[in-house]
Amino acid sequence: MIKLYDTARGEIVPFEPGPVVTMYTCGITPYDATHLGHAAVFMGYDVLQRRLRDLGHETRCVRNVTDVDDSILAKARELDVHYLDLAAAETARFDDDMVALGMIPSWSEPRATSAIADIRGFIGMVLDNGHAYQSGGGVYFDVGSWPDFGSISGYDRETMLALAAEHGGHPDDPNKRDPLDFVLWQPSADGEPAWDSLWGPGRPGWHIECSALALREHGTTIDLHGGGSDLIFPHHECEAAQSVAATGEPFVRHWMHQAMVRMDGEKMSKSLGNLVFVSELRKEWDTRAIRLAIVKHHYRTPWEWHDDLMPEATARLERWLEAGDGTGALDEVRAALDHDLDTPAAVDAIDAAAARGEGVSEAAMLLGVDLRAGPITLDPPTRDGAA
Repeated sequence: MIKLYDTARGEIVPFEPGPVVTMYTCGITPYDATHLGHAAVFMGYDVLQRRLRDLGHETRCVRNVTDVDDSILAKARELDVHYLDLAAAETARFDDDMVALGMIPSWSEPRATSAIADIRGFIGMVLDNGHAYQSGGGVYFDVGSWPDFGSISGYDRETMLALAAEHGGHPDDPNKRDPLDFVLWQPSADGEPAWDSLWGPGRPGWHIECSALALREHGTTIDLHGGGSDLIFPHHECEAAQSVAATGEPFVRHWMHQAMVRMDGEKMSKSLGNLVFVSELRKEWDTRAIRLAIVKHHYRTPWEWHDDLMPEATARLERWLEAGDGTGALDEVRAALDHDLDTPAAVDAIDAAAARGEGVSEAAMLLGVDLRAGPITLDPPTRDGAA
């Protein structure tokens, strides 16, 4: 039995899906390249899928692409390109990075702009059920109608207000009844894309896309949903509220969130610019070593990127490759992953088996490290940058 930490319950609990496991992880807003923070998020769900498949489950993981929102529209204006052209180019680069890192392909990778009809219908359901209102040409979710608002994050009102302001929730919007109310449909500004609706021309709010896509791809209830821990509030809190308000059914059985990767003491993020890009790392390091640098850290523990990580991961990969094929540490790795995806313990177990001279290829594959793909393909630069 796999046990995983559930964000909403605040504890490690059994994860007991059926033969087919439905998963939804919030994907990228494609206006820049894939960084280590992205890779860490999606690698956690990749390792989970590998263990679930090892246990005989079929996994269906949906990862959306937010190809219309404030960030991508602003970047497209800055670059003087069409926002969908920008989205297509960056999504292709992201997908290439995911393939290079050996990620299991998404079962589905739907775009927000593919779901406008679904989004309009979803908003209509929330309105019909009395949990939204029209104001100022937009539609807002009424958190006052939802007593469970805050149950995913467990945050108090002051914390939620601060995070809403930080993440573009505009608590000071005069069209809101409550500062925590969030937009489902908003009027488009001049030059922005707009779609017709019963509430006037406009575009979707941030949170509504994932609810509509999850319902379209998986139905009303998902086995597991997640993303980075920065999405717990407001994104996932709002998503959960509007989803249950629309369908009347449970939305998510298990919430799983990946901790942030930090650099220079701050969360690695596009807004801060403290990024390590996967595409740049790939020029200098074997992609299996990149995976090892990530999975050495537990998915729920924030960690700091530093320059020693890639040489250390490369040395580990060399030791595992020297150990060769075999089932060494396989039982220990399975046990570690079954306890809240304890990848650091799994790495340590493989290290120990390799040191004993046991082949470790099967155990390494559970972490997505394919030792049968051959020797290290890139030689890392020396400290002084010489060849």
